[in-house]
Amino acid sequence: MLITISGPAGGGKSTAAAALADRLSYDHISGGDIFRSLAADRDMTPLEFNKLAEEDDQIDRDLDRRLRSIARDRDDVVLESRLAGWMAGDYADFRLWLDAPLSIRAARIADREEKSVDVAREETEGRAASEALRYHEYYGIDIEDRSIYDLALNTARLGPEGMVETLVTAIESYDPEADEGKIPVEGVRYEF
Repeated sequence: MLITISGPAGGGKSTAAAALADRLSYDHISGGDIFRSLAADRDMTPLEFNKLAEEDDQIDRDLDRRLRSIARDRDDVVLESRLAGWMAGDYADFRLWLDAPLSIRAARIADREEKSVDVAREETEGRAASEALRYHEYYGIDIEDRSIYDLALNTARLGPEGMVETLVTAIESYDPEADEGKIPVEGVRYEF
């Protein structure tokens, strides 16, 4: 089974994906980790790297191509990134969207990255705007469109254990034959 976890920065994607993969004995692959690693290789922050990606579309396209290949070629994977649900296309068996209010997400990011909440909020808003523009320009994706997801969850009041329990319950309830197939991902241009 291929499970995708998508959502904005600080929404709980990484925490949930790692714990869910561990619980299911699946591999966990993080597009965010790949992106941050690429940024660090260039001695840039993720925000700076996002700005560079606005000028060099190959950065996003290379990352998205990798995510799409993983979705096509691998099984028993929790694939996590902002666009994982979209990039996995019809290969995804179960698509999750995790989110929380900006104030919660900024606080989580500030704690994780040891910066002020105000800086985290500003950077998060900047990244989100930058990414939304690129997703629409490159692939015709409206990141606010939740119609492709099997489950959208507000993680603001759930701790990591509660989040994973909720996701495991949903996944265990999954019936692939209930609707005769997967939710189609329509209108996306896979032009890498």
